[in-house]
Amino acid sequence: MATLSSAHSPTAPAEPRAATAEVATARSLLATAWLRIRRSRIAVAALVVVALMVLFAVLAPVLVAVEGSDPFTSRTGPEFLDDYATPGLPLSYYRYPSAEHWLGLEPGLGRDIFARMAYGARISLTIALLSTLVSVVLGTVLGAAAGYFGGRTDMVISRVMDLFLAFPHLLLVLSLTPIMQSRLRGTALDSGSLVPIASLVIILGFFGWAYLARVVRGQVLSIRQQEFVEAAQAYGASHRSIILRQIIPNVMGVVLVYATMMIPTNITAEAALSFLGVGVKDPTPSWGQMLNAAQSGNWYLSDPWFLAVPAGALVITVLAFNLLGDAVRDALDPKSSRG
Repeated sequence: MATLSSAHSPTAPAEPRAATAEVATARSLLATAWLRIRRSRIAVAALVVVALMVLFAVLAPVLVAVEGSDPFTSRTGPEFLDDYATPGLPLSYYRYPSAEHWLGLEPGLGRDIFARMAYGARISLTIALLSTLVSVVLGTVLGAAAGYFGGRTDMVISRVMDLFLAFPHLLLVLSLTPIMQSRLRGTALDSGSLVPIASLVIILGFFGWAYLARVVRGQVLSIRQQEFVEAAQAYGASHRSIILRQIIPNVMGVVLVYATMMIPTNITAEAALSFLGVGVKDPTPSWGQMLNAAQSGNWYLSDPWFLAVPAGALVITVLAFNLLGDAVRDALDPKSSRG
């Protein structure tokens, strides 16, 4: 009996060992991807810039309190602005960075540029991150459902994808954003600057999921033929369980790459909409709104600094996110690496 028991005992924990192997493999893939990112100086620099921008936004109230200003106080007296040669232009001491105002004062209203930049980063990054989250959730769930179920479900979701991809995105967002803002008036979101923020999150997120859904669908069409999915089906697992526990975890690499690419796209979209006057409006600070203010009053002609600060922050942030997205893609899919 002892001999028989010892002969059969090694086969008992086969399933736990397989699960442990899967976990170890997943961890090794993540560790390998992180190692590839760390080896790239460009990727590390981009990651540092992204982290600094996120910290700049998160710590905006603290940084502004340390500076001693706020993004809304106007300074229109002759001790701040020139009322003679160029009305509304900051005096030379306040036009550029100083100990009192770290990035100077804006023309016209004399508000602190650093404070508006910090709070503008909060607005711009919040809109970009939340709208990306909406797109990622919709695209992942609908793409996985289309690829897994196939048949009529796949046909309906695929036609909806085609419809969304066929729309001229910018014109659609431009036309729908004011309508969405008017619909949100009088609701629980009608408080402070929540209406333009919520409207941009809904519009950008709802119309940004189709491309990811198509990519996820293609991945799932291949994954659903794998042995571990067939084993889960044979074991009697529900469709919901298979999609959430087997399918979606295996497409998270693609989803992560898409998300890192979508964030800078949404940052640019928010800035463009606010610049065109249909997004975040004054006095709520955002980088796009600051660009709009510099252009609408032609202040950039006499005070280029007022335009250069938000434009520079926008370019640096978008570039850093794009470079980080490239690094994540190459790390998770070495075959796509160009180096």
